[in-house]
Amino acid sequence: MPRTRRLTAAATAVAALSVLATACTGQSGTAASDDPNQEVTLNFWHGWSAPSEAKAIEENIARFEKAHPNIKVKVTGNMTDDKINQALRAGGDKAPDVVSSFTTDSVGKFCNSGAFSDLNPFLRKAGIDKAKVFPKTLLDYTQFNGNQCTLPLLNDAYGLVYNKDAFKAAGITEPPRTWSQFVEVAQKLTKPDGDSYTQVGIMPTYHGYETTPARLAAQWSPKYFDADGKSNLAKDPAFASMLTAQKDLVAKLGGYEKLEKFRNTFGDEWSAEHPFHKGQVAMQIDGEWRAAMAKEAGVAFEIGTAPLPVPDDQAADYGKGYLSGTIMGIASGSKKQNASWELVKYMTTDTEAVVAFANAIHNVPSTLAALESPDLQVTPEFKTFLDISRHPKSSTTPAQADGGTYQLTFQDLAYAVEKGDVADIPAGLAKTGRQIDTDIAKAK
Repeated sequence: MPRTRRLTAAATAVAALSVLATACTGQSGTAASDDPNQEVTLNFWHGWSAPSEAKAIEENIARFEKAHPNIKVKVTGNMTDDKINQALRAGGDKAPDVVSSFTTDSVGKFCNSGAFSDLNPFLRKAGIDKAKVFPKTLLDYTQFNGNQCTLPLLNDAYGLVYNKDAFKAAGITEPPRTWSQFVEVAQKLTKPDGDSYTQVGIMPTYHGYETTPARLAAQWSPKYFDADGKSNLAKDPAFASMLTAQKDLVAKLGGYEKLEKFRNTFGDEWSAEHPFHKGQVAMQIDGEWRAAMAKEAGVAFEIGTAPLPVPDDQAADYGKGYLSGTIMGIASGSKKQNASWELVKYMTTDTEAVVAFANAIHNVPSTLAALESPDLQVTPEFKTFLDISRHPKSSTTPAQADGGTYQLTFQDLAYAVEKGDVADIPAGLAKTGRQIDTDIAKAK
């Protein structure tokens, strides 16, 4: 199913949300005074656009309205971050009361600026122990400096999706577990054809859809910031190791220019023309939705899924991966805080609601209870991503006052390294770290 909400090039979303966060400085929900038992209509804005996804939202809202007959929810879908930004800045009765966003990177700005209400008072009043409801990593990316201004609404885990038929033809019996095995398998699966390919084992360049620096770096378990909140890029060897390993893989599969030329022949990420569906790539770094999408596209080969490989010196941690997801919050300018909380509470903490939504759009559930629910539809391919989401070493990128700007700065360095524009990786990391510290200081 198409997921136009997931932007591999996150710059647009981050920029839009940065403006949003700095423009909205309403009060938190601690002083909410509206009566949630009165007749009220809430404006709920979300970004899903595919018919099946929009239908899943409507079904969830219908269940909520049945349980809360006094609360009506006006749903507006396919809302971009820019449109949400404009509406929150304008305020008024037509502005959203509740917002769902796919840009976890900007939680730091949401919380730091007061754009969204702190949900901790609502959680305490409802007697909800968030640490017992949500996995720790999801709580980490939905709060900043103790301000729980959003809650998780489903979860994405990233792993490896692969063509079992291609593996069999190449004599490969199982997915690679370590990075050295990954490189070997990728080379075996790559079929050069002059200045192009008939197939690559993996598209390793950072523009290769979900192959982003942050998702690869997660396999090295990096620490982005030190105890003082300063950039740790130059101090933690994980970053230099990852950049070096990726650049080496690019070279072994034919080099940056040749790979990019081939990548430019690929179809849209969210259509049947995806290169994995067409057999142009044998392995794909992707989320839990890819296997289902490939089956819906009618691929002729058998699909396998596995965690991404880990560095050879971290072999014991195999099974971990990068986590992110959708977030949900209450606009601080809304005058319907308590009623809005009822909707947020239902959609994010009600096990039946979370499981039904996860089943409908092939996402990983975002609560501990939903992950263990017998009603969760689990295929063998999907189970891989459930296991990744449960792995104690799975991680995400931490929230910061400048939102996701620091990630884009690191991403720019990674682009330059793989192209060969930056040969001295330690020096590049040091310079990038200084820029990150400057940007964060300005955002505070």
